[in-house]
Amino acid sequence: MSDLLPNQTKTCTCQNKPTGPLQRILKPLEKDLGGFSVRRLLPAAAQKAVGPYVFFDHLGPVTFPPGAGIDVRPHPHIGLATITYLLDGEILHRDSLGSVQPIRPLAINLMTAGRGIVHSERTPPQVRQGAHDLHALQLWIALPIADERCEPAFHHYPAELLPERELAGGRVRVLIGSAFGLTSPVATKSDTLYVDLRLPAGACLELPQLVGDYALYTLAGELQVGGEALPPQQMGILGSGGPTTLVATSACHLVLIGGESLGHRTVWWNLVASDHKLIEAAKSAWRERRFPPVPGETEFIPLPE
Repeated sequence: MSDLLPNQTKTCTCQNKPTGPLQRILKPLEKDLGGFSVRRLLPAAAQKAVGPYVFFDHLGPVTFPPGAGIDVRPHPHIGLATITYLLDGEILHRDSLGSVQPIRPLAINLMTAGRGIVHSERTPPQVRQGAHDLHALQLWIALPIADERCEPAFHHYPAELLPERELAGGRVRVLIGSAFGLTSPVATKSDTLYVDLRLPAGACLELPQLVGDYALYTLAGELQVGGEALPPQQMGILGSGGPTTLVATSACHLVLIGGESLGHRTVWWNLVASDHKLIEAAKSAWRERRFPPVPGETEFIPLPE
């Protein structure tokens, strides 16, 4: 994959006329899950996807009391790859391939569902013994049509494998793809980009012209994008023009996602497909318990009515 975002950082006062304004700003659909919030940005009524990304959830930050945590029971996926990225805390991933993987901060968990996989996500027992924090992003990318029915797979990339560097007085970590002279080892079925950026107040960064669909999401702090404010915990959809000037009006933590669109996808519950018949077949298979089980798990999430 080519370097989509070469090193275009600079120290400046950003007095030039802003370029590359936001197409739209998405506010999250926020849901309380019993003491902690999940903010869903994708899919949205105004924006079903950004490049291959069809799902974007921001969980926390939250502090759980002793004995509490998350328990996402086994559930199925098809036609997508899940990308789990923790900023704080720990989650135990189990899947129907037999994978048992603790997910810890700054690592990437990539699970490719293909023709079908089942997994669970829980707070490990040892973590529940005391008060503990959790802060995470979970994204889904659609698979190219040629790979929708591929064999399921699971890969874990420890934090130390993901490249990072100083940038405009802050830090950049390239989680997937190539940007700012760095290339991630995370392998996906299509070219895409996922970058974690931390910028101090007053930092200025210029993005070159972008080819494809891209978006910025601010986890914390406020950003000026081409002269337009992007508030905390909102997603700004970038136009395909450029260059685009970013200015951190306060200390800012954000992610940049995007890539070439893979075309229309239907998203129903945890199932993604280019053909609705594949979703109907997966629904029947889950209802009839024909998906492979997750070793060590006895619970499951029933098919929604």
